[in-house]
Amino acid sequence: MSEESSFMQHALSLGARGGFKVMPNPQVGCVLVRDGEVIAEGWHDHLGGLHAEQMAIADAESRGVATQGCTAYVTLEPCNHFGRTPPCTEALLWAGVSKVVIGAMDPNPTVRGDGATSLRENGIEVECGVLESECEEQMRPFMQWCRTRRPLVLLKAAIDRNGRIDCSPDEPSVRFSSTESLSLVHDLRAQSMAILVGVNTVIRDDPSLTVRGPDIGPREGPVRVVIDPNRRVPENSRIVTDGEAPTLLIHCMGDGDSTDSGNVERVVLADDDGELSVGRILDMLGDRGIQLLMVEGGADTWRRFLDANKVDVAHLCVSPVELSGEGRAFDESELSDAGLTKNESFDSGGDVVSRWSK
Repeated sequence: MSEESSFMQHALSLGARGGFKVMPNPQVGCVLVRDGEVIAEGWHDHLGGLHAEQMAIADAESRGVATQGCTAYVTLEPCNHFGRTPPCTEALLWAGVSKVVIGAMDPNPTVRGDGATSLRENGIEVECGVLESECEEQMRPFMQWCRTRRPLVLLKAAIDRNGRIDCSPDEPSVRFSSTESLSLVHDLRAQSMAILVGVNTVIRDDPSLTVRGPDIGPREGPVRVVIDPNRRVPENSRIVTDGEAPTLLIHCMGDGDSTDSGNVERVVLADDDGELSVGRILDMLGDRGIQLLMVEGGADTWRRFLDANKVDVAHLCVSPVELSGEGRAFDESELSDAGLTKNESFDSGGDVVSRWSK
């Protein structure tokens, strides 16, 4: 690995420290280098906090290290506009860096090359594209939303050893995945901006669809989205009454385009033929700034997104437990048939978890 790639890899590892706390901003890392040595480092730690470049400069100040003439390695093109913080280009100019090495260019219309251009116009050498694919992958939901205005879709499915997702209808619903697998699910929820289920899942399981465990910082919890064509979500269900996170109910019928009640918003989103298309759902969520949508259940909803060819990544958990009932509800062949490739599989408290992507 070249020296430049090594420094950018370090910046990537720093960016990952932002974890689930930075959304809708991307994870970004930055290192300041002089004479082949890192003199300061920073990352975007949480929504509303310093950007990576600003944190690295502050780190240098706290160490009493001069930044004049150093090189900044940053995983995403520095912004050149005022948002929650001042422009990072101004911070780099103030610090007196002589060169900026950029991993990925920012496709956001408010940046889109303007940061690099501004730096060059002010006499700073700029190099782009170092570990570009790795940087883009770390920021994939942000990148996809900027380019398509649709969220990246993550499908999460859990099945028993026979491909069933539930007990017989005359028996109460039970959780059959391991504690370790449940922890992984909450990590997936934490990295999501919205969690979607079908109305039958709400009626059968009465889920809360909230993040429990991971620290998501000051940002709001994921929006709970329910495909509910005929307004069947019970008024006493948790997602309606608990107020722990916003709830969005998508209907095919109603008195108007949308209505609000406490933490619940109802949206009528039917196509001309009276159906709810996945494309329109994704467009609506994208317009609301949702960058990563987790599709959590059940099997009919998974197939709705798979059949529409809109699943980007998937997380499948297969339990050794055998539920009551007959037939198979789902299996991994449906993921491969939809063009997804298995990247890895591992043990999770006795379950076998596999991760898939396009």
